Amino acid sequence: MGKLQSKFRKRSELYRASQGEKAANTCYDSQILQYEPAHHGSINTVTHLSPDLCVSGGSDQVVVVYDWKQGQVCQSFQGHNREVTKVLCYPGSTWIFSASRDKTVLMWDLNQGDEPIQEFCGHELVVNGIAISPDGRKLCTGSRDNWMCLWDIESAKCEHRHNISRNLVTHVCWVPASFSVVQTSEDKTIRVWDSRTWQVTNTFPAKQYIQTHCDVSPNGHYLVSSSNGFGGQGCEATLWDLRQPGCKVVEYRGHLQTTACCIFLPAFPGGSGQIATSSHDSSVKIWDQNTAVCLGTLSLDGAGPLVSLAPNDSTSLLCASFNAGLQHIQVDHGSLQAQGSGAGSGGAGSLDMRVVARF
Repeated sequence: MGKLQSKFRKRSELYRASQGEKAANTCYDSQILQYEPAHHGSINTVTHLSPDLCVSGGSDQVVVVYDWKQGQVCQSFQGHNREVTKVLCYPGSTWIFSASRDKTVLMWDLNQGDEPIQEFCGHELVVNGIAISPDGRKLCTGSRDNWMCLWDIESAKCEHRHNISRNLVTHVCWVPASFSVVQTSEDKTIRVWDSRTWQVTNTFPAKQYIQTHCDVSPNGHYLVSSSNGFGGQGCEATLWDLRQPGCKVVEYRGHLQTTACCIFLPAFPGGSGQIATSSHDSSVKIWDQNTAVCLGTLSLDGAGPLVSLAPNDSTSLLCASFNAGLQHIQVDHGSLQAQGSGAGSGGAGSLDMRVVARF
């Protein structure tokens, strides 16, 4: 224990966790491990490379590979000259892709030194969306310049480009085991592309506010998107059925400011599907996917906008913040399991969520 204490400084902070939307906040005075910081400045994006390693990027222009279980930096990649907006890893590999305000996407390999192994240039403004095809051969990029581009990863050649007026891309996802790509936009719409023809096959009905982010369920059946907003207006996440394009299933409402990120959580054994959202109101919420009941809220006062989430499994996720680095959040399903059917009687279900480490 002495060695651990000498390497990492523990400190206690007060966090609030609320059960349901209107229940009183419950305070937890918990010990939070303070690890070596991954970045200097705000963090815009985080994802997992392996069960032990995460990748993140932010305003310091650096892409960092971090062992979040040991609390130490494994590798830093420096190649962008403006802030990093998105990072993405190809499952089962050591490939890392990073997008930036410098208008480029760089490809790195954890096993091939600290220089980029590929560079994708051609956008005229910040690149906000990157997605890899299921076979690992193609890269899709989307930018605020209205262009959606499809690249061959091996040659870094742009094979297809398509410009749609006012399509200021905010995020891109590849639908698992398919040729479809989904993107959100500042023009408040969601578009589905066919990667074989690089044409839009469906455009969802426009929402009231800018669509900030999207994620696709592992089975490829559902899409969740999030909206910006203020004062509780907008600020929601929406579940769509991709098998019936434009078919809205439910909405998740409760954030007070822009909902910046929305993700499907890994299935909890014996539990129903869950959605996690993070917001500029400094809170993370977990929802029942089907009923839209808020199962738990964790408020990180002083952390600023929470803009990216990366689940490791059904009991832990990482959260990127503007002011307080990366947060490792532990999710305890015990109280929810004890309720059996959750909120069947009309009250909100509950999950215990707490920060266990920060870096």
